[in-house]
Amino acid sequence: MSDLLLNAPDLMILLAILRLGEEAYGVLLCDEISSLTGKSAALASIYKTLERLEAAGLIASRMGQPSAERGGRAKRFVRVTDQGLRAIDHTRTSLNQLWQDVPTFANGAKTRGAR
Repeated sequence: MSDLLLNAPDLMILLAILRLGEEAYGVLLCDEISSLTGKSAALASIYKTLERLEAAGLIASRMGQPSAERGGRAKRFVRVTDQGLRAIDHTRTSLNQLWQDVPTFANGAKTRGAR
């Protein structure tokens, strides 16, 4: 599955997991994505995507220790798997190739010639 091209929401979540490291979990991911994109991210959508990414083998999760401030509930921490890293790399390479020779537009006017 290393030739998998990720869609934008999956890629954003995987990259946010990499940014957050070992402490990545749903609420932090939601905050990170909202902070970076300037758009609110729905926590339910984040969790649904995490479930799908884990089923596809792109992430793995582990349960943390229950905490009193969470009403005795544990956090589910996630990390990107090797398969997920390969999918990220393949997507980046493909997008970079697509961007080659795309003209730049400033104020609606083409500033560089396209092929």
